[in-house]
Amino acid sequence: MSTAEARLEVLTRINRAKEGAQTPERPPYPRAAAQTREEVLHTFQDRIEDYRAGFVRVAPPGLLEAVRTALGGARRVVVPGGLDAVWLPDGLDVRRDEPFLTHAELDGADAVVTGCAVAVATTGTIILDHGPGQGRRVLTLVPDLHVCIIRADQIVPDVLDGVQAVAAAVRAGRPLTWISGGSATSDIELVRVEGVHGPRRLQVIVVDGPAWRGRG
Repeated sequence: MSTAEARLEVLTRINRAKEGAQTPERPPYPRAAAQTREEVLHTFQDRIEDYRAGFVRVAPPGLLEAVRTALGGARRVVVPGGLDAVWLPDGLDVRRDEPFLTHAELDGADAVVTGCAVAVATTGTIILDHGPGQGRRVLTLVPDLHVCIIRADQIVPDVLDGVQAVAAAVRAGRPLTWISGGSATSDIELVRVEGVHGPRRLQVIVVDGPAWRGRG
């Protein structure tokens, strides 16, 4: 029996087994206990810092200084199309990814600054759906420093809320990038190894305040 015939046989048996089968009822999604808005934001900060990423929460007037501090000595900065120019302090060598920059140009950048689609408090996860202000996936994979600006109202309590927030992007065929801290992995003995792939450093800036009019 060839590989193709074997695959067909397996799929045929699966389809026969499914005939007449009832879809099992899914257990309810385990929701986190109700939290106040401040508690949600505090939980997010706690998780972000647990990943050893930088975190700062500012009012809109403090955004430029927060970005400047997060960039540190980085001067060659890549930004995606749709990123609001008011987010960027003066004195930077800013390259917009419009038209697309080459991989060599991305590799020569010190940092990337983006927004996000949504962030999840219970896991400290930032989700990009690569809409305006977030750019192509490669933008947040090549530069060594990622500065991510998040509106406080983009932070949701748990993963289900996050998935629901990006459902439309998924249906539209856009990819998702889920970020939990800087680049890291664990070896077979669960020893954390940082800087394996993607940005080694993540700086998170949460902007909170009724005057916020930036784009995420």
